[in-house]
Amino acid sequence: MSTFDAADDATRDTYRSAGFTGRFELGERPAIVVVDFCRGFTDPECPLGSDTTAEVERTREVLDVARERGVFVAFTTIAYDESARATTTWLRKVPSLGELTVGSPWVEIDPRLGRLAGEPVIAKTGASAFFGTPLHALLVANRVDSVLVLGATTSGCVRASVVDSVQHGFPTFVVTDCCADRSAGPHEANLFDMTAKYADPLTAEEAVVHLSGSSTTRR
Repeated sequence: MSTFDAADDATRDTYRSAGFTGRFELGERPAIVVVDFCRGFTDPECPLGSDTTAEVERTREVLDVARERGVFVAFTTIAYDESARATTTWLRKVPSLGELTVGSPWVEIDPRLGRLAGEPVIAKTGASAFFGTPLHALLVANRVDSVLVLGATTSGCVRASVVDSVQHGFPTFVVTDCCADRSAGPHEANLFDMTAKYADPLTAEEAVVHLSGSSTTRR
C-alpha cells in the first residue's frame, strides 16, 4: 500500500501540493514495536476486542524474521491499577478501558505472537507507547535507528505511537496490514493520514524483505 492509496485523486493532489512528499529510509538497526496486541484487543470476547486473526498472524511472520536477525522487539499493553483507574481521565471517555486491569488475562500479550522472555512488555495507561513509559530509553540503549510500528488500534494507540516515534527522532514505518481497527473507515483514513505526515507505509511482505536483507543483528 502506498502513502496515497487510501484517498481520492483530489485529496492526494492536495497533500502533494502541500509538500507531503518525503520518504524515510529503514536503518541498519530497526526496532519492532507491537502496540497493544494484547488479548483485550485481539479477543472478541472482550468488549474492546475484535477479530484480528489475520493481522496477528502476519505480525507473527514479521516477528519471526526479526528474531532471526536479532532485531529489538518490544510489546505494549494497557494495564490499570487502582490508582490509575481513579486518576486517568481517558477512562471517563472510554469506560470499557477499565476492563484492562493489572493481573487480568486481557492485558496479556496475544500468545499467538510467541513473545520471547527477553522481549519487554511495556505497560501503559495512555494511547502512545512512549507516553509515561521507558520505551524511548530502551530504543536509545539498543542503538535503534528506525522504528516499525504494528498493532491496534490503527486510529488510536498505533497513531499516537507513530506520531510520538517520529517526534522522538526515529524514522518511522507503519506496517499497514499488521494494524487492526474495529471498522474499515477509521483504519483506512488514519493509515492515509499517518503515512502522509509521520511515517512511511510497509506491508508485512515488504517488512520481511527489508529485515531479511539488512545487517540488523545486535552486537
